[in-house]
Amino acid sequence: MSSDRRPSGHGRSGRVPNVLTIAGTDPSGGAGIQADIKAFSALGAYGTSVITALVAQNTRGVHAVEQVTAEFVTTQIDVLLADVRIDAVKIGMLGSAETIAVVGRALDLTAGAPVVLDPVMVAESGARLLDPEAEGALRELLLPRATVLTPNLEEAHVLAERTGAAAGDDAEALARAVHRLGPGSVVVTGGHRDEVADVFFDGVRLESITGERHPVGAAHGSGCTHSSALATFLARGHDPLEAAREARSVASDAVRDGLRALGRGAGPVDALGVLEWARGRVPRLA
Repeated sequence: MSSDRRPSGHGRSGRVPNVLTIAGTDPSGGAGIQADIKAFSALGAYGTSVITALVAQNTRGVHAVEQVTAEFVTTQIDVLLADVRIDAVKIGMLGSAETIAVVGRALDLTAGAPVVLDPVMVAESGARLLDPEAEGALRELLLPRATVLTPNLEEAHVLAERTGAAAGDDAEALARAVHRLGPGSVVVTGGHRDEVADVFFDGVRLESITGERHPVGAAHGSGCTHSSALATFLARGHDPLEAAREARSVASDAVRDGLRALGRGAGPVDALGVLEWARGRVPRLA
């Protein structure tokens, strides 16, 4: 990881930035809360978390989800925000309309901290992860509060449908359509198409953020890593476009260094450089 992406550890105020992730878990450590905390740490921020769902998953897929009650999500948020300053918020898997409403109210307590919303709506298999009521709550309560919205192509399609736009597969048209729903900026991530390119749109600037394509097999958690890195750069005072460019680079490097041998499925990205560390310090077995 280049030195310009991991500064001395201080944000706009000269303090280590505190970044909050509101999301689900991953026992295999590749995605969700675990991936978010790794990305925050890799970039010199302090990670805090509120858990919305307990997800039984491994490198081969999701097996079960246990939704945390909206009441307990509220308690986690209240206890945290009563004690810890939050400099940016990353929002991932929410699961229900009730939880979305709770998170919407929580943003009133974060003193205007920038918000990165990763709308976990569509699984890699194409299955919908939110029911229509929850999708509606997400659009109405959270999208207008997002500093940056980071849908993948499939999620951008779902959101664009609600605007009546016929965007097709064109990522630039999708970004424009989704921006009408109210976020400050949109980054349509391009990890699910032939060309690795994110498309950024903030109502004025339309930019393509390209990246190197790396061998498949270790991209699990790349979306979580991208949105968490983006939130960290916002906490440091970066402009959304600059933050999106840096986050694309961080996520790309994490995929390049992914832990392909960890499990029997798609390995997780390596945001912390664990593999590089091991190669340099752990003796090779005969």
